[in-house]
Amino acid sequence: MNVNDAVRELRRKEKEIKKAFSRTLPRRIGAKAVNLVNRNFREGGFYDGGLHPWKRTRRQDSAKGAAGEYGPLLSRRNRLSRSSEYKAEPYKVTIRNTVEYAGIHNYGGRMTTHPRVTAKMRKMAWRMYFKEAGITKRMGKKARRQKAEAAPPEALKWKAMALTRKQRLDVKADMPRRQFIGPSRELREMTRKETEKEITNILLK
Repeated sequence: MNVNDAVRELRRKEKEIKKAFSRTLPRRIGAKAVNLVNRNFREGGFYDGGLHPWKRTRRQDSAKGAAGEYGPLLSRRNRLSRSSEYKAEPYKVTIRNTVEYAGIHNYGGRMTTHPRVTAKMRKMAWRMYFKEAGITKRMGKKARRQKAEAAPPEALKWKAMALTRKQRLDVKADMPRRQFIGPSRELREMTRKETEKEITNILLK
């Protein structure tokens, strides 16, 4: 190979490297980054130099049946965990989750929701009221009345929900941080390996 051939070869490889950074690598790294996010949901925590488990939810500790079996941020529909995606652009890729409440879970903070009051919700509220107040079906009227008069504040909250005339509720809650998207040691290592592999393949072929 003479000098001119060598120069042409270097220019060709330069073009391939530019193409890799502008097209190939953003798409490949984006897809693998989404896989890392999905792993966080499956494992119930955030990987950054190992798994950092998320805080357990009340639902896990109190719900019965299938609802109690789902881990944090998971549900029957898995809307949140299935909504992570990547946007590839020349020389960069953005990982995002399109669900409106993704940010409050990822970073934590105060959340306000306005759920509609339904018959099913009222029925659930009555059930929780009786549970918190210690009232059972087998009790007599006197025992039930005594339990109702001594009902703790938590039970009275459920009773108020069951009796409310509102069509929608204003519910405020402090959400703990359960990060699933963000910089991590695993993400940086994957990005480095994919970049090195792509550049090495271009230079050696």
